[in-house]
Amino acid sequence: MPSTYKRDKPWDTDDIDKWKEDTFTPDQNLGGTFSEESSFVTLFPKYRELYLKQSWPMITRTLEKHGIACTLDLVEGSMTVKTTRKTYDPAAILNARDLIKLLARSVPAPQAVKIMEDGTACDVIKIRGLVRNKDRFVKRRQRILGPNGSTLKALELLTQTYILVQGNTVSAMGGYKPLKEVRRVVEDCMANVHPIYHIKELMIKRELAKDPALRDENWDRFLPHFKKRNLAKRRKPFVINDKKASGKNYTPFPPPQEKSKVDLQIESGEYFLSKAAKERGVRERRDEKMKEKMEERKKKREAAFEVPREEGEGVEKKKKKRKTENGEGEVKRRKRDVPVAEVET
Repeated sequence: MPSTYKRDKPWDTDDIDKWKEDTFTPDQNLGGTFSEESSFVTLFPKYRELYLKQSWPMITRTLEKHGIACTLDLVEGSMTVKTTRKTYDPAAILNARDLIKLLARSVPAPQAVKIMEDGTACDVIKIRGLVRNKDRFVKRRQRILGPNGSTLKALELLTQTYILVQGNTVSAMGGYKPLKEVRRVVEDCMANVHPIYHIKELMIKRELAKDPALRDENWDRFLPHFKKRNLAKRRKPFVINDKKASGKNYTPFPPPQEKSKVDLQIESGEYFLSKAAKERGVRERRDEKMKEKMEERKKKREAAFEVPREEGEGVEKKKKKRKTENGEGEVKRRKRDVPVAEVET
């Protein structure tokens, strides 16, 4: 039953955020030290070794404030964080785990240490498995960046997050709700939905949130609805290869299955031969191939010793023709070819 006793509360004003969580202090840890040690290990690539070595003192100082111990192993290429007796916040070790994960994904150290603050979370999105084709994956990953990084900068401004595209992953830092928006934009981009559509939608939502009259209403009537047009009007090729129109006999059935090696051996009878007979047959076929190759090589060697033909050899002599009075060509006959009757006259 609600209380009917009402009293003025001068300390309760409208500018107080009742949902705000205060920072966890060592005084609030009534349980004392932890009973067991918790630790996390993360590997990092070789090219990050020099940068981590230079920025490790700053990372160590940041984690010491929360009572977390950290170790950098350059031999194995790993980073380790673990709790100590000075650790008072149970969630600090989880934030330290996210810190070394972001450092391994090439996030700058000054930006990565912000994960230790309350209300800041991170999300490492794996995008390589979303697209099979390598060239298509590179093009769609470039869409997230945009020309000169303009698309990525617009997403960061609209969602109030930090986004880094590195290799096969996309690392994001920010609030919990904006991280959901970033993941949706990245996954849709890998599914061939351009990020500019989501950017336009986020801009409209931000303007609607400023209006107190529309803050609690449904915004579907204000948001744009984009339709896929590439499936409705498919491109028709100029040359249509119609198998029915061609001269080949068209059949809708697939071609017959090719016979396996065992089926061919059964047909030839080789399958039922003994092991020695099979080896003998293989040896005979190998010897035949060797003889054929040896004959081809012998012909090539003998071709270098063939006598070359002389000029004019094998060319038939053309019979000379002379022109008659009519202009027609007549074959010039020798004297001995003329008949005897013509010579006597």
